[in-house]
Amino acid sequence: MSGAAASGEGPVWEVFVQEKAGDPHKHAGSVHAHDAEMALQHARDVYARRGQVASMWVVPHAAISASMPADNASFFDPADDKIYRLPAHYLSPASDRRR
Repeated sequence: MSGAAASGEGPVWEVFVQEKAGDPHKHAGSVHAHDAEMALQHARDVYARRGQVASMWVVPHAAISASMPADNASFFDPADDKIYRLPAHYLSPASDRRR
């Protein structure tokens, strides 16, 4: 049993907040809670009191997957064998027009 689960705090939830409608959600921090509703309440109490919040997400930490720094070269390597993805592969309709 993990330390958080043994102490009764519950699993870790990552908190993302949106300050204004239309803005991207940004990671604000983490809270411990037993379910999503409780995580939202804790997140509201901790992160919404600092300023205006339009929306808030809570995500179980265990549900987040990330790339590993050791894999960056191959994971983010451009697809050089797929020239159709390059903008130079296509002709613009404007380039075909005569003035």
